[in-house]
Amino acid sequence: MASSSSYNSPCAACKLLRRKCTPGCIFAPYFPPEEPQKFVNVHKIFGASNVTKLLNELLPHQREDAVNSLAYEDEARVRDPIYGCVGAITFLQRQVQRLQKELDAANADLIRYACNDITTSLSQAPGTSSFQPLTPRNRLDEFNRRNIDNEGGGFYQVPAALPYSFPWNDTSSGDLNDGGGEGGL
Repeated sequence: MASSSSYNSPCAACKLLRRKCTPGCIFAPYFPPEEPQKFVNVHKIFGASNVTKLLNELLPHQREDAVNSLAYEDEARVRDPIYGCVGAITFLQRQVQRLQKELDAANADLIRYACNDITTSLSQAPGTSSFQPLTPRNRLDEFNRRNIDNEGGGFYQVPAALPYSFPWNDTSSGDLNDGGGEGGL
């Protein structure tokens, strides 16, 4: 169960805890000696005994996912000591809500414009017109008016800097003060 390198050198956990790494070490498959910082961070946030208890309670096929989750959470806690992963989740949920509102507004505009085009073509008898249909220029004016009248109702503009760095686009400097959660939980 232990990694092949555990016979030559102890796993990162045993090395940090200054104990002998046995072939049945529960940490060895998940904290190899090549990645000592992974266990240092997990140990700092959760403690070695808590991680040991957690891994012993899980089925062997669930342990790797649990260790990866712990590593992700400790990284989030290092970046944002107050909220951790919850801050990132809250930020993303608010972004989804904001984008959903914009999508709903765009769909309403499409329906209104489509209905306006249909009623225009149905109600126009040859030579008579009781109202003016929206032309591309009028639609642009309507769109601009709506964006000015409805604060934040326009298209979502990406902020210059997000309060969180995500694993899929991590360009952070490693500064612990990069994060900072959003308040109001």
